[in-house]
Amino acid sequence: MSDTIQRELEGLGRMTTGDLVRRYEELHGQQCRTRHRAYLIRKIAWRIQANAEGDLSERARKRAAELANGAEARVMAPKALVCPPQPGGTVTTMRAVSTIAVDPRLPPAGSAIVRQYKGRTLRVVVLPDGQGFELDGERYATLTAVAKKVTGSHINGFRFFRLREVR
Repeated sequence: MSDTIQRELEGLGRMTTGDLVRRYEELHGQQCRTRHRAYLIRKIAWRIQANAEGDLSERARKRAAELANGAEARVMAPKALVCPPQPGGTVTTMRAVSTIAVDPRLPPAGSAIVRQYKGRTLRVVVLPDGQGFELDGERYATLTAVAKKVTGSHINGFRFFRLREVR
């Protein structure tokens, strides 16, 4: 590798990100879609060396074409094709479908989990669609949160309410 190329490669580390983006665009002939400094330095250094010492061999190009045959060339659409919101357009929102997996140890929604603790009867209602649990009019996200409220210390909710794994 010549001294000129070596100095140019060493100078990449001292360039600002904006300068790297401009240099990338000069060398590659297309707009840069990233500002990731390490990525830009690698791509620019590769192109400088390829221009100076020769690009891929014909055999390597054929092999790359074989590997790419049928593969998706892009992971993301080019930014130029992404349509921004149009003025006066309508916004459509969709409600997410609940995909919350219900733990098999829990009774069905609407059921009550009852337990005696220090002379007090605890009645926890299982709320529908994974919304949590209710004790004395207060809602909790997890059984562990209910158990912590009752005992004042951290304890596994399933263990506290003696809910065993279904077999």
